[in-house]
Amino acid sequence: MWFLNKNSAALVASLIVGSALSVPGFAQDDPGGPILITNVNVFDGINEELIENATVVIDGNLISEISTEDLAVAGARVIDGGGRTMIPGLIDAHWHTMLSFWPVGKVLSSDIVTLSFAAANEHEKTLLRGFTTVRDAGGAAIPIARAVDAGLIDGPRMYPSGPVIGQTAGHGDWRNPLNIPEEKDQPLDYQQRSGQTLIADGVPEVMKRTREVLRMGASQVKAMAGGGVNSLYDPIDVTQYTFEEAKALCDVAATWNTYVMIHANTDAAIRQWVEAGAKSVEHGFFIEDETARLMAEKGVWWSMQAMEATGEDAFVFDNEASNKKFVELVAGIDKVIELSKKHGVNIAWGSDLQFDPTLLPKQGKFFASCPNGSRRTKR
Repeated sequence: MWFLNKNSAALVASLIVGSALSVPGFAQDDPGGPILITNVNVFDGINEELIENATVVIDGNLISEISTEDLAVAGARVIDGGGRTMIPGLIDAHWHTMLSFWPVGKVLSSDIVTLSFAAANEHEKTLLRGFTTVRDAGGAAIPIARAVDAGLIDGPRMYPSGPVIGQTAGHGDWRNPLNIPEEKDQPLDYQQRSGQTLIADGVPEVMKRTREVLRMGASQVKAMAGGGVNSLYDPIDVTQYTFEEAKALCDVAATWNTYVMIHANTDAAIRQWVEAGAKSVEHGFFIEDETARLMAEKGVWWSMQAMEATGEDAFVFDNEASNKKFVELVAGIDKVIELSKKHGVNIAWGSDLQFDPTLLPKQGKFFASCPNGSRRTKR
């Protein structure tokens, strides 16, 4: 059986290829009983061949049956699929619910209530693009996840990370540079108070902040393990946190029976954190052979982003330094794909769309570009 988010039951956890079902409010309707979708071709995610001219039965939030035979279900609402193709709901394993829809300046200058309303609105659009599950990779998204679970808003089910945890001067340090150095006992800045990010230095503080994030309701913990593209004050080649700090963070997550996902690109940062206990490597454009082997040995996942360096689908930043870093990173993806295949590394896909509303409608296109083998990066 396929499991469906309650509010997406009528979408059948599916993307209807070519055109969506024609009723705009379809995802919000309470099914009120079984649903019978007829005249669809089904890709089940397992077999290459489509199940042609199929009928799909939905009971509550479960797809209970897929059949090529005529079915009669008492009291069912019947929907004609019109010969469209149905696929399982898509999963975006690196999504930013709170950061994807406005430019960075507007996100960082908005109050959290306004930002949350905008995020809830965009969350429904994510569902209607066919994504029924997202793993949120950092930000104040836990209330959005709870609102979906409670049926207050429509959107994909979410596995939220809550505020990212990072070191001073790391990828999660979003403070105004004029506020550095920090005065003793200075209160948290707005981004930390509102749950977007948390800065922690030293083993005791790292452990405390990790426990706080888990208490907030995070499904997993997101740690900033290395330099980033859209942060101006940490070069890509910086390894963030010491081994002892990294291990403390991972140890705390393990005591809660969950794991740490890390933002990292360089081989040195990734290897340190894998040895410290991290279970999911985000981005990882510079993974080398021995680290790929170690990841496979420890069952660590690589959450990859199939990005273009140039062209209409390339990420464009508001400063030349970030654009330069982005091009340098993306050029490494083919090598890492081959190493991951060589060693049998578990691979997940995530879009990592952020700060550019023009890219959001292309979320499915980014998924479709995910390589089935080697993919050449445009120069």
